[in-house]
Amino acid sequence: MTSPTPLDGIDLVLADLDGVVYRGPDAIPFAIEALNAAAQHHRVGYLTNNASRTDASVAEHLTSLGLTVAPEEVVTSPQAAMRVMATLVPVGSLILVIGGAGLVDEVEKAGYTVTRSALDSPAAVVQGFSPEVGWTQLAEAAFALHAPKGGTGIPWVATNTDWTIPQARGTAPGNGTLVSAVHTAVGRLPVVAGKPEVPMFEVATDRFSATSTLVIGDRLDTDILGANRAGLSSVLVLTGIDQAKQVLAAEPAQRPTYILEDLRQLSEPYPQTVETTDGAATVVTVGESVVRREGENITVVNAGTPIDLLRAGCAAIWNSGVAIYGLRVPAELYS
Repeated sequence: MTSPTPLDGIDLVLADLDGVVYRGPDAIPFAIEALNAAAQHHRVGYLTNNASRTDASVAEHLTSLGLTVAPEEVVTSPQAAMRVMATLVPVGSLILVIGGAGLVDEVEKAGYTVTRSALDSPAAVVQGFSPEVGWTQLAEAAFALHAPKGGTGIPWVATNTDWTIPQARGTAPGNGTLVSAVHTAVGRLPVVAGKPEVPMFEVATDRFSATSTLVIGDRLDTDILGANRAGLSSVLVLTGIDQAKQVLAAEPAQRPTYILEDLRQLSEPYPQTVETTDGAATVVTVGESVVRREGENITVVNAGTPIDLLRAGCAAIWNSGVAIYGLRVPAELYS
């Protein structure tokens, strides 16, 4: 019997962008074809924690790569931030914006007034990534967030706290590093709206009226953790930040439903994981790949394909009840 694909039973696919669809300005191999194929039978939306661009500019970029995407099919962390902001300060309030055009656009669409200066006594601060953010803007955030002695200070919402962001030239510091700079200055943390927090996924599922959603991402600590927190199925695709070593060591809250080498496998049958016992040992088989766990020792019995070997290795480690540092893991699983 043919195994189901990750898309079976799904009515909405939510794909992350950086590391999944593109890296820098260019499409990741096979991503466009796979997502176009998925869109023939499923609704497809796009998620991004990157707050520097508007939903319209993201949609235009995706369309230029060969997808067909409308602005309302793009869910951004600034949109999630405004969902959170509405619970903290009244619509119409003055908001200090630390970020770029994508964040300003959503603040204004949500009915707030934008300021760039703490001298204007804003009601709240919202902070998101933009390549132009530097010391001057971070200092304004710190000035605005400074609380009088004994006070709590005004609300502070961060679009996301990703430590890194994939770029065409490599991996660069993300919004988390900028938020951390302000945190160091003011001694408190923001409310976070984007992945891995639930508001981002609530915005998406509400917008698409979805009942069965599959989240595709390249990061365990944002995409997969967020999907799990929101109770959604997830795919980790190995075209971005996290690779085999990180997946094998993933904490329970960050473990994906599916692991794919690239998005071609989105519509391919996903092989079943079979666990059997051999005396005191547990044997895990995925396709032609076989991994054995006995005590603290993990061994590769048959390599099979690299992706099935990784899937088998993950099952052997994840189901052991032991953290990875308590096991002897052969380099063959992650090299």
